[in-house]
Amino acid sequence: MKKYGLLATFVCAPVLFACSDNSNVDAAKTDKDQAVSVGSTSDTEAQNVAVASQADAAIASGVDYHSFANPNEIRVTHLSLNLTANFETKQLVGDVTLDVKREKPDNNTLVLDTRALDIQSVTVDGESVPFEKGEVDPDLGTSLTITLPSSANAVTVAYSTSPEASGVQWLTPAQTAGKKHPFLFTQAQAVHARSFIPLQDSPQVRVTYDAIIKTPEALLAVMSASNDPTTERDGEYEFTMPQPIPSYLIALAIGDLEFKAMGERTGVYAEPALLESAAKEFEDTEAMLEVTEETYGPYQWDRYDLLILPPSFPFGGMENPRLSFITPTVIAGDKSLVSLIAHELAHSWSGNTVTNATWRDLWLNEGFTTYLTYRIMEMIYGHDRFKKEAVLGYQDLENDVAALEENDEILAIDLRGRNPDDVFSNIPYEKGALFLREIEQKIGRENFDAFLMQYFKDFAFKSITTDTFIAYLDDTLLKQYPDKLDAERIQTWIFEPGIPEGAPQPESDAFTKIDDTRSAWLSGDVKAADIETAQWTVHEWLYFLNNMPESLSNAQLAELDSAFSLTSTKNNEIAHSWLMIAVENNYQPAYDRLYSYLVSIGRNKLVKPLYRELSKTPEGKAFAKRAFEEAKPGYHPLTVKANEGYVN
Repeated sequence: MKKYGLLATFVCAPVLFACSDNSNVDAAKTDKDQAVSVGSTSDTEAQNVAVASQADAAIASGVDYHSFANPNEIRVTHLSLNLTANFETKQLVGDVTLDVKREKPDNNTLVLDTRALDIQSVTVDGESVPFEKGEVDPDLGTSLTITLPSSANAVTVAYSTSPEASGVQWLTPAQTAGKKHPFLFTQAQAVHARSFIPLQDSPQVRVTYDAIIKTPEALLAVMSASNDPTTERDGEYEFTMPQPIPSYLIALAIGDLEFKAMGERTGVYAEPALLESAAKEFEDTEAMLEVTEETYGPYQWDRYDLLILPPSFPFGGMENPRLSFITPTVIAGDKSLVSLIAHELAHSWSGNTVTNATWRDLWLNEGFTTYLTYRIMEMIYGHDRFKKEAVLGYQDLENDVAALEENDEILAIDLRGRNPDDVFSNIPYEKGALFLREIEQKIGRENFDAFLMQYFKDFAFKSITTDTFIAYLDDTLLKQYPDKLDAERIQTWIFEPGIPEGAPQPESDAFTKIDDTRSAWLSGDVKAADIETAQWTVHEWLYFLNNMPESLSNAQLAELDSAFSLTSTKNNEIAHSWLMIAVENNYQPAYDRLYSYLVSIGRNKLVKPLYRELSKTPEGKAFAKRAFEEAKPGYHPLTVKANEGYVN
């Protein structure tokens, strides 16, 4: 099957600036410089095509344009961390020893990624060795180039982090649930591990690690590693991660944490005020783990625990192996938002065990994981809930397709010259999952499950590219089912924008009834107070609200609010949908709740659409600016960066 990338569309893309083998960058820059200096138009076009072909081949082969590192020459294989958390200065201080393997025996130059790190020394066996920091790139940070002795197989870097490190958030006691102790957590994805560890910060570089973390004695440290729930708080904690993981999965949290078991291999860490409610909300985690193993193969990470973070956590969850980081906004009291847990658990197969090699390939992580999430939810909670969640996911995808540029609607997205955080939308998640659902429907669920189990086995603890996956499809499903699967159709899904014509479109009988109810209320045939909602779940409410017309009168909104107390709902997802409607229609009675919502929640998925909508009017922008300035000290740097443009 023909393999092709996206470069033909992007001949005039910015100069390539960072990759996993610096020689590729140099070659690309040289060719580009030559192309623009040639006088003949035809010669220039030919040079541009040559540059495009070279860069296209580099993308296909897995060059990481978001890392300065050189793992093709010297590869880091293990990290030994020794860090002290200083809550007074908001710094991690200590050192890391990096074990290295020479891929090219004669090469003695090791290149690492850093961001705003204060490098105090670089030593081999206690002796200083030369090092040099490169120029600062606003998205990628700074390279750290180390000259190693020819016999060296390990190097130690002593350093401290910046108080403004993009991957570390320091919270005051007032910003926690307990209000007594400070809190620290890291968020390394996509390229923020380099802000708290000098390392090869690329998903194609997998490392094992061990760590000694020193903290104030009243606090407990946990990591994406082996955590001992029975450990005593003594201010020093040791960890090991024996499985090789990419850098974006290295994680640390420190706080007033307690543990409660939920099953033989599952449990939850949380502040004491949240522990019982979290354990009850997520008590089905062990069952999720068991059905996923039965369907897709053994769980390879020993334990699967959850860590409930303060509200400022910028994401719903982060799939750090052995210890998923979870937002408290999904503790709804009725398990209505636990698909997030299924999603982070599913990453233990797709993402953590089989990993995207570059951020262009994110859909290999998130599309597969979203597909598995739907399957897990169906196995645990039934087909009706699966159908409702699939419809809501499809609508999220449609909304993104309508809003995004065509280039951003492609699964194998071209991210050269862009911040890798730009890739996070519903495209890699929902479009990727829809693609896999189409394959499932064409070859049968049982056959597709067998394929996925083998896929997770064949690529276990490896990082792969989109092109590797396509080649794997060529060798497996396309040969097994030539009458059911079409190579050109697969290319369309992966390399073309939008939702392909004829893609699966989920439907829900329950939502058809909601459509009828909404229409009846909008036409005045039924009053809001007479709508039967006792059996509605969060899914019905979201579908009811998300599909309202853009323009509603204040009288209509007041009627809904009076009947259902939407402004005061404690479900954060329902509140988000309601507040979006309130902003779109300037429904002032909801603005006090809107303000407190923006100030108290740092989950970007929930606050960013509100800031974006508020920014469309001068009055709304002024309101947003007031809320943002109050919320900013408690927001994660990623949330600040994502929203400051709407208020300035």
